[in-house]
Amino acid sequence: MKLASIKEGRDGRLVVVSDDLTMQASAGAIAPTLQSALENWERLAPALQKLSEDLASDKIKGEAFEPAQCAAPLPRSFQWVDGSAYVNHVELVRKARGAQMPDSFWTDPLVYQGGSDSFLGPQDPIPLGSEDWGCDCEAEIAVIVDDVPMGVDAIRAREHIKLILLVNDVSLRNLIPAELAKGFGFFQSKPSSAFSPVAVTPDALGSAWDGAKLHFPLLTKINDEMLGAPNAGVDMTFDFGQLIAHAAKTRKLCAGTIVGSGTVSNRGPDGTPGRAIADGGVGYSCIAEVRTIETIHTGQAETSFLKYGDRVRIEMLNNDGDSIFGRIDQVVSR
Repeated sequence: MKLASIKEGRDGRLVVVSDDLTMQASAGAIAPTLQSALENWERLAPALQKLSEDLASDKIKGEAFEPAQCAAPLPRSFQWVDGSAYVNHVELVRKARGAQMPDSFWTDPLVYQGGSDSFLGPQDPIPLGSEDWGCDCEAEIAVIVDDVPMGVDAIRAREHIKLILLVNDVSLRNLIPAELAKGFGFFQSKPSSAFSPVAVTPDALGSAWDGAKLHFPLLTKINDEMLGAPNAGVDMTFDFGQLIAHAAKTRKLCAGTIVGSGTVSNRGPDGTPGRAIADGGVGYSCIAEVRTIETIHTGQAETSFLKYGDRVRIEMLNNDGDSIFGRIDQVVSR
């Protein structure tokens, strides 16, 4: 089952979307918003699934699905917890700013609590106050949970994953060092994130979803040039069950909490940080990794961060080449 929120009011209007992302049907008679559906998931999910099946079999008349009309599946959330599950990425970006990575990062998940009051839709512009801020894309996977009890373990946490979606977690790289130096975390350097047009139930992903990881390449393009296609199921040091359990160690998580994977990042087959697609690798999901590799090889970063007018596209395809979540397609705007 695939769900989307059409732009309407603060929280959008819930629709079910066909598997091929061409048709939609209003779910308003079941739940007006995705948040309300998640708060009553056990009771309402069967009715949403039935609506999805009726749309697929033409038992009901749908209307054309237009991603440009979509807000984020959750236009705002009670909580956005973003991790750094791909420790290869953590190691690279810390190296870029001259910071050592503690050994504990390989055994203890790294997460932060991000702003969740104003997410961007999949085709909304990336608003940027200054190119000097070092605007970067970060292609990620995220999950949405129902109510998660405090102290849940990593295996039971998997049962609370109700939806999967894609994220462009925008980072302002040149603002990060000064903020982190204060010892109090990100804020200005982590503006609004954007999400894929649809969120997908685990059963719709087939064997690619193993209960805690999604095993498909995540494609990122900048201005029509492929930046990377790392596999989201590879080199994920902490799976989503572990990330959820970590977040719920000292508190319960309310329905509608979004948990992000952090930037998808693969090492090279020889254990090196990874190579660009042009060099036979799978590439990268953010510009910061490109710049770090350039610095390692040549002594300086050559690739610039995003400029006004640059276009970022993030997408995941199934084995038949069909888009699973729809495409995040954004242009950097002044």
